Amino acid sequence: MDLTVAEIRVLGSLAEKQLTTPQQYPLTLNALALACSQTSNRDPVAAYDEHTVEAAVTSVKTKGLARFVHPSHGRSALRYAHTLDEALGLAPPQLALLAVLMLRGPQTLGELRTRTERMVGFSDLREVQAELDALGDRTEPLTVRLPRGPGQKEDRYGQLLGDPGPTPRARPGGDPGAPGAPAMGAADVRSPTTGDEPGPTVPGELGALRAELVELRAEVAALRLALDDLRRQLGA
Repeated sequence: MDLTVAEIRVLGSLAEKQLTTPQQYPLTLNALALACSQTSNRDPVAAYDEHTVEAAVTSVKTKGLARFVHPSHGRSALRYAHTLDEALGLAPPQLALLAVLMLRGPQTLGELRTRTERMVGFSDLREVQAELDALGDRTEPLTVRLPRGPGQKEDRYGQLLGDPGPTPRARPGGDPGAPGAPAMGAADVRSPTTGDEPGPTVPGELGALRAELVELRAEVAALRLALDDLRRQLGA
């Protein structure tokens, strides 16, 4: 699976709202655009317009990951819902973890437990670890454990549904999470060949390349943070 930045944001927002505000779910297009553009619980923060959101949710519908809910019972607007749990066979705890990873990027066990409290209740970090291991041990893994970056004391975990986009500190200039920004997903990476054109990537290699891509981006982000801290200490 190789979802774009906008598709990741749309599906993560739908999953989050289903678990935190079920009385308002499914979401109208306006509500979904607002959810994607929240300034809290989102990293990076970005402004998504309705056209971008509508295109993204329509795209994931064709991939079997969303559905349209037509007006009924007094409702007058078309609404949108995800089908991640049905399509991928996810229990609520796993769906909550994926939603937070899709909306906020790589995180530690402690961060994931704290940030999923409104959705599900994990008794301890071992329970979080067990669910992440289950997601990562699939034939097609949905999560990956990332190596510790400079100055980090804990491992972090990332999702493998697609490219979440680099965090604002991961690269200078611009808003990498803005709608319409080009997504450099794992599908853009090809196995080296002896010819001029890149060769096809088999499924096993694709998963490995995707995991490596997530790890490299996390390392770059950590290095930039360490460099920023050093500059501040030196008064630069």
